[in-house]
Amino acid sequence: MYSKIPEFSNIRVLVVGDVMLDRYWHGATSRISPEAPVPVVHVKDLEERPGGAANVALNIAALGAKVSLLGVVGDDEPGKSLNASLSNAGVDCDFLTTPGLPTVTKLRVLSRHQQLIRLDFEENISSVIDSKSLLSCYAKLLDEVEVIILSDYGKGTLAPIRELIELGRQKAKCILIDPKNKDFSVYRDASLLTPNMSEFEAIVGVCKDVGEIESKAKDLIKTLNLDAMLVTRGEHGMSLISAGEESLHLPTHAREVFDVTGAGDTVISVLAACLASGETKPTSVHLANIAAGIVVGKIGTAVVSESELRRALKGEQEHYLGVVDEATLVSEVSEARDRDEKIIMTNGCFDILHAGHVSYLEQARKLGDRLIVAVNDDDSVRQLKGDQRPVNNVNNRMTVLAGLASVDWVLPFSEETPERLICHVLPDILVKGGDYKAEDVAGYHCLLEKGHKVEILQFLEDCSTSNIIKKIRQMT
Repeated sequence: MYSKIPEFSNIRVLVVGDVMLDRYWHGATSRISPEAPVPVVHVKDLEERPGGAANVALNIAALGAKVSLLGVVGDDEPGKSLNASLSNAGVDCDFLTTPGLPTVTKLRVLSRHQQLIRLDFEENISSVIDSKSLLSCYAKLLDEVEVIILSDYGKGTLAPIRELIELGRQKAKCILIDPKNKDFSVYRDASLLTPNMSEFEAIVGVCKDVGEIESKAKDLIKTLNLDAMLVTRGEHGMSLISAGEESLHLPTHAREVFDVTGAGDTVISVLAACLASGETKPTSVHLANIAAGIVVGKIGTAVVSESELRRALKGEQEHYLGVVDEATLVSEVSEARDRDEKIIMTNGCFDILHAGHVSYLEQARKLGDRLIVAVNDDDSVRQLKGDQRPVNNVNNRMTVLAGLASVDWVLPFSEETPERLICHVLPDILVKGGDYKAEDVAGYHCLLEKGHKVEILQFLEDCSTSNIIKKIRQMT
């Protein structure tokens, strides 16, 4: 399950929830304090990053999408700093400023990439929040967005969550929620919840395997009238369970984990942006899973950019080189074109691979960035070469071709000619070996209409499968 990166620039997502400021003090430790048995940190670097719902919004902006952020801050320096950094990153901030309430701030002291202590500055927002003003601002923003994220960190901003869900549903918006409440009933009627494993098991009990996760999630989906649930399972990946649809269980993409802080923010951000752009839930979850693998390789609260996601997806898709089916090939070619790669295609029987074939394929590959080889299946070879051919069946022939450095993708075709396949793939250059005229090559006319071309290459002299077979017979 994979897809090219969606077009994010034309969509807008609304994030509502607990905004906070993450501060990091970095320094070296070389001695223990004489005042108490604690390390002394010589602070050298100060760093600030938006956290909580603010990090969710920042992740969406990093993808190139438009995002509005609705939250509560104090009339203080951290609130102003948070507003400034988010605005500079392209986030449209709609903050309710509450005098006397401190902006939620978390200060982490680190040395050698290890967190020594965290200091939290916060008060419960739910007791002082102006719910009427929050709901009024929310209602004004609804018509501008495709998807809503309710980012619940348990600080109180989402006190009127039932009204937020109801208003969103009235406008037929997709509502995603990152849940923190111990009572999931408050999330009833949302579109999709993204609990981590501990949050999920706190509600449904311990799950011994994937089957039990799936079963309990479906019961919860029915009880809460949800469309789906995405359970993030740390090093075990994530599971998308939908009402009435086949479940999707994906392994983790993380190669090296430095810090899981904010990984859930990245998951729901990429998921929302993909859904807003029109992608299906499975494809959106697949991309969110890749993004999670990137962000846990970073220190602290971090974001994943569109370019990082594109590079990671490209790296993942290298595994789809080799023997493929037609649907996979078409998707691969689309991705390659997004990377401005030139597609070359050729076809043939390739019954007994010899030096002439290898030289020909190497010449073809030099004409572009990717080479596709379409191979006649066994029945079509018999029609062309006679009942005693092929010597090697189609699977063996494709396996050998796929092992060549010059070849990217190999697939079979069963028609009399590969014209339909060529016109479906539409390579930039179609290569044919021999004494053909370009206009006589199958697929020439549909390529000509698209401004693509056909190249004729010469085979090496005295290299042919028929001659090899003849020599073998003379030796026996």
